[in-house]
Amino acid sequence: MEPSTPDGSRPDPDALLASLRQGGRGHLKIFLGAAPGVGKTWEMLAAAHAKRQKGVDVVAGLIETHGRAGTREAIGELEQLPRLAVPYRGQSLEEFDLEAALKRRPALLLVDELAHTNAPGLRHAKRWQDVQDVLESGIDVWTTVNVQHLESLNDQVARITGVRVAETVPDTVLDMADEIELIDLPPAELRARLQEGFVYRPDIAARALEGFFREGNLGALREIALRRAAQRIDKDVTRYMRSSAIPGPWPVAEKVLALIGADDAASNVVRHAARLAEALHAPLTSFHIERTDDNANVQAALDLTVQLGGGVVTQSAPDMVRAVLDYAAAQNITHIVVGRTRRGRGLGRRFSEALTRQAQDFTLHFVPVPAAAPPRIKLPAPERDWSPYILASCLLAAITLTGVSMRNLLPQEAMGLIFTGLIAAMASRAGRAPGLFTAVAGFFLWNFFFLPPFYTLSVTDPRDVVALLVFLLVGLITGTLAGRVRQEAAGAAARMEALRRISLFGQRLSRAATLSDVMASAAEEAAAITGAGIVLLAQNGTLTPEVWRPDGTVLDEAAEVAAAWCLTHDMETGTGTATLPSVPWRFFPLHSHGTVAGVLGARTAVAPPTPVVQTLATLADQTALALERARLSMQTARTQAHEDSQKLRNALLSSLSHDLRTPLTAIRGAAETLVTMGEKLDAATRADLLNAITEDTSRMGKFLANITDMARAESGVLDIKRARVPLETLAEAAITRTPGALYTAINIAPDATHVRADPALLEQVLVNLLDNAVKYAPLGSRISIAAQRAGDTVRIKVADEGVGIPQTELQSVFDSFFRASRGDRVAPGTGLGLAIAKAFTEAMDGRISAQSPRSDLPADGLPGTVITLELPAA
Repeated sequence: MEPSTPDGSRPDPDALLASLRQGGRGHLKIFLGAAPGVGKTWEMLAAAHAKRQKGVDVVAGLIETHGRAGTREAIGELEQLPRLAVPYRGQSLEEFDLEAALKRRPALLLVDELAHTNAPGLRHAKRWQDVQDVLESGIDVWTTVNVQHLESLNDQVARITGVRVAETVPDTVLDMADEIELIDLPPAELRARLQEGFVYRPDIAARALEGFFREGNLGALREIALRRAAQRIDKDVTRYMRSSAIPGPWPVAEKVLALIGADDAASNVVRHAARLAEALHAPLTSFHIERTDDNANVQAALDLTVQLGGGVVTQSAPDMVRAVLDYAAAQNITHIVVGRTRRGRGLGRRFSEALTRQAQDFTLHFVPVPAAAPPRIKLPAPERDWSPYILASCLLAAITLTGVSMRNLLPQEAMGLIFTGLIAAMASRAGRAPGLFTAVAGFFLWNFFFLPPFYTLSVTDPRDVVALLVFLLVGLITGTLAGRVRQEAAGAAARMEALRRISLFGQRLSRAATLSDVMASAAEEAAAITGAGIVLLAQNGTLTPEVWRPDGTVLDEAAEVAAAWCLTHDMETGTGTATLPSVPWRFFPLHSHGTVAGVLGARTAVAPPTPVVQTLATLADQTALALERARLSMQTARTQAHEDSQKLRNALLSSLSHDLRTPLTAIRGAAETLVTMGEKLDAATRADLLNAITEDTSRMGKFLANITDMARAESGVLDIKRARVPLETLAEAAITRTPGALYTAINIAPDATHVRADPALLEQVLVNLLDNAVKYAPLGSRISIAAQRAGDTVRIKVADEGVGIPQTELQSVFDSFFRASRGDRVAPGTGLGLAIAKAFTEAMDGRISAQSPRSDLPADGLPGTVITLELPAA
């Protein structure tokens, strides 16, 4: 059974689960430095020596001394793991050896400088990822990091110091720590250490004192470090309270909660709470209970919270006071800010009174409506739907007529129950107001037609008076409760619909491969929610409409101004906001890497309800991420294409330098021999030299022809002339053109004699395949050309009994300039023959594949290779 405290409260299951997950994992302690040089590494080493003296197996995985003699002396007798040497750009870098640490498995491992970036080629890109692996293996880790290396503080530190830190760690790494020890020094003492040479060399220290280590910078960093450590302590306390089921709050850190209602003071409550949070250096959260009377004031206050750097929480709960107090206790809130209202709107007077009575553990701040309250956003009054009242009237009339006709058979109490059932049905179907209308009308009808004296509103029997009052009370309560259930059910259905839309939209975005697909999906989803959607992207500081739904949707001048304001100021604009609320559009910024890449717009004539706004905001966030992912994919594709092009260019240059230089050298040598010693050579020698020149010239011509064919294929300028081609005649012509292939066997099935292809291209394909088989097959081995019918295609197989192709290289044989290895050497040729064969075959609507070893060879045969062409049958 789950444990509970004496007051009946139970531990938070999430907190208990988090504690259980820590079971087999090592503990992490971070020595957090307020600035470089405060002595965090020295403190870590001093604490490690104390652990070692107690018998703990302590190993220094990596300690960065930076040439400081004091740090080297502080290591002392601690065992140190050898560093891993990583070659990089002609030099050797020393890195933390993760594999050695996992193999050594000490009880406690010291790893300095958590934010360090590893050399390329290691298992992880960052040292903190190495530490994660060590922790997962059950080894405790102590490490060091400076506060300026936290990712969330990167921009803030850059504004303060003028220096942007390149190496950062995610804030989740700090949350992962079981213990944090803040290492700090007063700015004057730290600057003195720099001047004395304890941190940097004197030449570097002088520049550092004028730059990063100015006294004002160090003071600001010190304050940031203290705040961050305090936030962590508050999280630890909150986690302990939840896991131990201790009711809050504990006033260990200030937290401000602003309660948002539908009244005029909503935005004023947020402003007051923001000022209070700033004065207390506390986080701000706005809390809202969803209600049917929510209006533009609610969304404006929530938007203002986000603009002021706070968080937003919305819930649906029948008991607002209990929901507020439960959330405040769970989050360890200390200050609650709520607005007073003069007109009974918003959270209401009863809510304020109930909160005052029950919130005894919190400091309450009541904010009145401003004396000159800003005018609320005027929304067009919706047309009242009278159909539920007409339906209720008809049902009441039918029940009344039926009851009057059966008055002698039905007791008068039965009609009260029937009317009560009708009240519940109308309230649950049409809402609270029709339910209350039915209750009041049923009260008078029951009294007038079914309680004596009949057809009057007077009552003579005291029991009937009690029955009428009970009926009216039960009817009102039933109508109210049934209406509230309907409202909550409608709210839950709206949230489920929003989640369903977001989920489906996420699936659509995962399938979108291009920027246009992403923007089209976003515009269609926004149009499905509000009637029209548009995506505008920022180009050189201006917005350009890219996609709109439905077609023909345009922005007027006012909407363009609202969209531009959204881009420039990174805030939502349009209807329902405080900026240009008269524009019948709602615009959301598309955030991408700290900038606004564009704007998502949704047309809505009136301020949309909060769930719709939240859905559209989530839609905008997902769209921004998908746009960034599509851009990165396109950039990766361009980079890969550039790399492939570079590889092809390098291979071409290498092939040109080799395959042209070799025959040219031979031709030049033979020609010089004929010129200098022509008359002195006998006829046979001159003939051999002339034959060599002819053969080498033929090789060069074949090579240049391959280059030309490959260029034609890749540029797409092939002129395909499809005709009915006889395979046997074409195969014989290819054999004649291929030296060494005169004894190739031809075996063509009777139903596969003709294909539909370009005769010249197909002959060149067969020549290239035969030439490839001759290169790989030993002298005297068999080469065959066979053709068989397979449905609407003809399969042409060119097979040899050569050395075969290694399985690791089989997928690359059709790549340009690829030459398969033959044992310890590479086959001769340019590596273009099979690439050209593949390009020509696909140009003729065919397919080509390779198989090695052959499946039809005898057991004692060579591996062999078979190249299969599939072409349309004629």
